Amino acid sequence: MENNKCRTSLQILFAAVLLLTFSFKLSAQDGANLFKKNCAVCHTTSDVKLTGPGLKGVFDRVPKPADAWLKAWILNNEKVIKSGDAYGKKIYEEYGKAAMTVFEGQLTDKDVDAILKYIKNPPAPVTPGTPVASGDAGATEEVKSGIEPVYLTLGAIILLIILLYALRSVRHSMQNSANRAQGKSETPELSFFEEAKEWMSGHRRVVGVISLILVFGGMKSCWDACFKIGVYYDWKTQKGYKPSQPIKFSHKLHAGDNEIACQYCHSTVEKSRHAGIPTVNICMNCHKGISTGPQYKEKEINKIYAAAGWDKDNQKYTGKENPLKWIKVHTLPDHVYFNHSQHVVVGKIECATCHGDVKAMTVAEQKNPLTMKWCIDCHRTTQVAMEGNAYYDRLHKALKEKYAGQYDVKFTVDKIGGLECGKCHY
Repeated sequence: MENNKCRTSLQILFAAVLLLTFSFKLSAQDGANLFKKNCAVCHTTSDVKLTGPGLKGVFDRVPKPADAWLKAWILNNEKVIKSGDAYGKKIYEEYGKAAMTVFEGQLTDKDVDAILKYIKNPPAPVTPGTPVASGDAGATEEVKSGIEPVYLTLGAIILLIILLYALRSVRHSMQNSANRAQGKSETPELSFFEEAKEWMSGHRRVVGVISLILVFGGMKSCWDACFKIGVYYDWKTQKGYKPSQPIKFSHKLHAGDNEIACQYCHSTVEKSRHAGIPTVNICMNCHKGISTGPQYKEKEINKIYAAAGWDKDNQKYTGKENPLKWIKVHTLPDHVYFNHSQHVVVGKIECATCHGDVKAMTVAEQKNPLTMKWCIDCHRTTQVAMEGNAYYDRLHKALKEKYAGQYDVKFTVDKIGGLECGKCHY
């Protein structure tokens, strides 16, 4: 009977090892999902060029060791270029000095290793021209693809429990076999909870330390979560959110290469609380005469014509409009008040401060977390633009007289009520 029990425990252990091995193979498939989310917008695994070069044969082209160079390039290509790397400078110049996204802080070393492994052995060639989903369905598909970290964590916990149970049964069976060989009586098998209780009673100090770590760790997690209310539980408003839009609009092409001012399309940013989403009529101001693009030719511009009801052959409006359903990238909770005109006109804050270098983005992406902590830190470090502003002239003069000779005061936003709850929450 004891041998049967031992054999059963070993079978459970073997099954757990197989399951663990399978889970590692499954997690290795994340390279495809990581490539799709972060790289496929600009690159293919074939020799077809998009915004960036095709990656077929890239391990033979880059400096050796190829894996180390590519990892450094993916994580922070700007650092590689500034270091004087000849190949990095060559690629940068060849593609019109269009800097690649800096993924340092967004991707881990393991993520990059998975991506490189996928590029070496892609299951199928990635071809350009794949239709872009419109509406929320496209964004949902982008996020839901792949294995969520929470499922991997739960799977690891379940496997650990199975392994502990199996090893416990094997240990007990081997101990009784040794007792029989020595003529000793067999020890009764305790239940898992009985054995755990016995161990805890004999290791009270260890249990106490573990309990304190769990309690304070939980308190720290709750504290951190409070700073992320409104974005922590919503994947649509997290840093790195980059949904697919109904039209493949490139900010890099329009604002970067063609130097179109942000205010031309987002015309209310200096006058209103909201920056505003440009109407299709603004697009038509240029695209009545521009019917083809450098990358997608007529395909994406035809979508503008369909939305505006424009007959390009007869050069007239048909009246049959089909409004575009853009997906909002930067979203704040409903209980947060933010005024664009106050920051842009009065505060003289550049768009890139909050939105990142949009002029280099092919696909619009949320570059900053936009959490309460992030805003507070900005208010504590950003100096108020007082000079030349009539509203602050009298205040500035009075403050300089009051603190004259005492110390050099830097008047940051928090010193003029920038941390008051009522400023942002009403």
